[in-house]
Amino acid sequence: MSRRRRRGWRRKSYPGRPIKPRYLSGLPPFRHFIPSIPSTMQIQPKEPVFLSFDEFEALKLIDLEDLTQESAGNRMGVSRGTIWRLLKSARKKIITALLEGREILIVPQAPVRIESNAVEEEKEPEQ
Repeated sequence: MSRRRRRGWRRKSYPGRPIKPRYLSGLPPFRHFIPSIPSTMQIQPKEPVFLSFDEFEALKLIDLEDLTQESAGNRMGVSRGTIWRLLKSARKKIITALLEGREILIVPQAPVRIESNAVEEEKEPEQ
């Protein structure tokens, strides 16, 4: 009889370790930013950039309130490494939106993008 090793937080319905709750000082007052593109420019509309509340809060604490990553992490209830990853992701998204003229949407959690070449689930035949 072979025994399967349990792998940490992985279980049947969970893909990995659960996300710790993150504490926010408040919700963003504005959640939608649209670039002002002159009518003379011919630009194809692109997908908006989704910034999560967590990324917004990390940017606000570090860049606006001049907190250290450690103190920002303490206020949000996460580690310095998590703050660093949130900042890196948020800054990349914002510079992409500014350079490419994309909308910025601040949402509770950034939506997951599903690749088009992913395997689709088989549907049961209708009877």
